[in-house]
Amino acid sequence: MPERLPNCLSEAFLPHPPAAMGVAVSGGSDSMALLHLLCEFCAAKHIRLQAVTVDHCLRPEAAGEAAHVAQVCANIGVPHDTLVWDAWRGEGNLQNAARHGRYQAMANWAKERGIDTIATGHTADDQAETVLMRLARRSGVDGLSAMSGRTLREGITWVRPLLRTRREVLRSYLTHRGIHWVEDPSNKDARYDRIKARNAMEHLAPLGIDAEALGEVAENMETARRALEWHTFLAAKHLVTLDAGAVLFNEAELNLQPVEVQRRLMIKAINWVTQSYYAPRRGALANLRAALSEGQAATMNGCHIRRIGAKIWVFREFNAVRTVDTATGGLWDGRWSLTAHHPSAQDADLRVRALGLEGLEQCADWRITGRPHVMLQSTPGVWRGDTLVAAPLAGCAQNWHAELVEDQDTFFASLLSH
Repeated sequence: MPERLPNCLSEAFLPHPPAAMGVAVSGGSDSMALLHLLCEFCAAKHIRLQAVTVDHCLRPEAAGEAAHVAQVCANIGVPHDTLVWDAWRGEGNLQNAARHGRYQAMANWAKERGIDTIATGHTADDQAETVLMRLARRSGVDGLSAMSGRTLREGITWVRPLLRTRREVLRSYLTHRGIHWVEDPSNKDARYDRIKARNAMEHLAPLGIDAEALGEVAENMETARRALEWHTFLAAKHLVTLDAGAVLFNEAELNLQPVEVQRRLMIKAINWVTQSYYAPRRGALANLRAALSEGQAATMNGCHIRRIGAKIWVFREFNAVRTVDTATGGLWDGRWSLTAHHPSAQDADLRVRALGLEGLEQCADWRITGRPHVMLQSTPGVWRGDTLVAAPLAGCAQNWHAELVEDQDTFFASLLSH
C-alpha cells in the first residue's frame, strides 16, 4: 500500500544512512515516486540529496523530459543535473550500451560530488521482467537472482529500495499527491525484450507466474548465489595466489572443486585482471576449460590463460595493451601506477608502455623474478623513446615502483560481491 512506502526507504538505508545520496530520475512514474519519497526521507534524516537525469539522445522528447525533471526538482528543493550520453554509434546492443553508459556517467557524476550511494527506482515489475528475460537466455543461479537490493559497481553503491514494490502502488501514490510523470513511448515498443516480457506476464498470470512469484524466485536464487559465493571465497583463499597483477591457480586444487566453483573463480580472475564488470559467456568458459585440460593456452576478454608448471596463470594479454601509452603520472591499463623513488627521475619525455619482446630483451635479469616470459611481456615499463628506462616487475626496477590500484584484498573481496 502507498502508506507503507516510507518503510521501504527505512529498510534500505537505516540504521546507517549515507551522508549524501544521489537519485536517478528519468521522469517516469517509478523514479518520480522515488524522488519524492527520498526528498522527505533525506530531509528527516539530514541526508544531502541530489538528483541526476541521463539524456541518451535517442529520442527527440528526451531533452524535454530531462527539463521537466529539473523543474520538478527545483520546485521541491533538490539539486539536479542532466548528463548527456551520446556515445551510441549504431553497433552492438543498443540497450546494453545505453545501460553501461548511463551507469558510468552517473558514477562519474557522483564521485565528483562526494556521493558514494545512488538510489534507482527499479520495482517488483522490473524484477519479474528481468527474471523472464534471463530464463529466455537460459541463465543459471546468478542470472535468475536478477537484481539485488544493493550492489557495488563503478565504485558506487547502487540501492534499489522499491524492488519489492509494484509499479501500480507507486502510480497510486503519485496520483493521490497530484504528481505527474512522463510516459516513455519505448515502453510500448514490442521490439524490445523487456516489453515482450512485460506483455507475456499477462498470459502467465493464470498459471500463478506473476510479479510476486518471480520476485520470490529471484530472492531464492540470490540466497543460493550468496552460498556459492561464500564457498568460492573459501576455495580462493586456499588455492589462489596473486603475483604482479596476475592470478595463479593451484591446478590440482582447482580441479578438486565443483565445476561451478571453478567457473566462478575463472570469471573473477579474468574480470579482476581486465577490470571488467561482465562475465564471459558459459560456452566460452567451457571451451577454455577444455583447452586447459589438453595443455593448451587460450585468450579471453583481453586475458591470456595458460598452464605453467603446476599453476594456471591468468594475466593480461599483450595484444590488449600493446598500444596503451600513458604519462608516468597516469594510470596505465586502468590498474597500474608507476612512480620513481626520486621525483627528479621523472621527466616529460618518459612514457609507460607494455614491455613486449623488445622491452624484455633489455631486461637482463627478468628470470630472477620467477615470472614467465610471456606474462612479463604485458607488464608495464617506463620508456624514453625506444629505450627502456625501468621495468619494476621484470627485475629492472632502476628506482621505480609499480603498484596496483586494486590489491590482493580487493580481489578476494570481489568474490563476495555481485
